Amino acid sequence: MKENIEQAIFANGCFWCTEAVFLRLEGVFEVVPGFTGGTIKNPAYREITTGRTGHAEGIKINFDPSIISYQTLLEVFFATHDPTTLNRQGNDVGTQYRSEIFYISEAQKQQAQVFIEVLEDHKVFANPIVTAISEFKVFYDAEDDHKEYYDRNINQPYCQYIITPKIDKIKKYYADKLKAY
Repeated sequence: MKENIEQAIFANGCFWCTEAVFLRLEGVFEVVPGFTGGTIKNPAYREITTGRTGHAEGIKINFDPSIISYQTLLEVFFATHDPTTLNRQGNDVGTQYRSEIFYISEAQKQQAQVFIEVLEDHKVFANPIVTAISEFKVFYDAEDDHKEYYDRNINQPYCQYIITPKIDKIKKYYADKLKAY
């Protein structure tokens, strides 16, 4: 890994969506879709989709904090999914689609807790935030056909109806944080 690179681990619904969003941010060098927070070793996608392994679809983000802060990553995380629905993002239902932040350091844990408190205090969402904050333990990379899924399948209906609106949202609200394409 490059010098001065940190990691963030998020679960906020389908990793095809979340990977596509975070890949577009300046200072993010890699986004790896995968699985975290479960009970078995080396789970396969087909096992995750049953919801019985306890894993969430997540992303591992490698970023340069001198270019993009963990705080900004948290902002994008909360802006691009519904953190008030338990085990659900839109039509994707199950524990594998839960909203969860897996902290790597005590500083990340504190930042996430404070950020959620601010969102709740300002009633940013109509319903209470159910996003869990858990200590990161292990991350399993998804199979290759899940990597860069949106960019390889941009015309697929799921991508057009679910992912493209998320991309449009970050283009609108985070234009100054996006990579030049």
